[in-house]
Amino acid sequence: MSNNFDVVWVNVSPSLKHFDLPLQQYLNKYFRIARWEYIQDNFDEYNCIETAVELLYDFFLKSELHQVHLIGHGISGVVALLFAQKYPWRISTLTLLAVSPQPAKTWHVHYYTQRNLSLDASRQEILMNIAGRLFGNHKIPHPIHSLLAALNKDLYISPCMHSLFKIIDLPKGEVSVPLMVCGSNTDTIVSKFNITNWKTYFKAKDILWLCPDGHHFFHYFYPDKVGKQINNFWQKNSYK
Repeated sequence: MSNNFDVVWVNVSPSLKHFDLPLQQYLNKYFRIARWEYIQDNFDEYNCIETAVELLYDFFLKSELHQVHLIGHGISGVVALLFAQKYPWRISTLTLLAVSPQPAKTWHVHYYTQRNLSLDASRQEILMNIAGRLFGNHKIPHPIHSLLAALNKDLYISPCMHSLFKIIDLPKGEVSVPLMVCGSNTDTIVSKFNITNWKTYFKAKDILWLCPDGHHFFHYFYPDKVGKQINNFWQKNSYK
């Protein structure tokens, strides 16, 4: 390869990036990983997810990146997916963690839906409920007040398309590059039933893999299991 990286890990939720670290550390033993981070600085910006995609493309241009593996979790995976659909010649594979085939259906949708349905519930109460769905019966790795603060911050600084007034959809569809989709059997945000619908868009060698447990942040709790599967996929599809 003509660049210094094999992988670009997309992160547009910097307040939650801690949950990516165990898997990044596992994969970094086999591949050189660049971590690309985006923070929205204009909360009134329309279609800011498209801005994130274009800034990611600028990063590829400035870094002279070609044929790297692109990966992202949740809404970061949505940005990676949109990038792969628009600029497929820049990457060799796309790996999505906890991304619905209707890409806009992130945990933020569940938050705004509950806000609209539970008018008497406080913001903190709803975030507490969301935290329970994100982590299930796993021990939350941070003090609850720190986790709720991180989730609250993500509502503001990630390129979330949703609001109390409108839930947005994005176009469904496949990508032309080799695709791996990873989910969890116990995730209630992007459920097993939901994520298996990706098969509708799969090409012959695309892969769906489900972690037995771990809920929405399965890659944090089981980095070795998830990393082994991703490593195999990348090894088979590395640019020669």
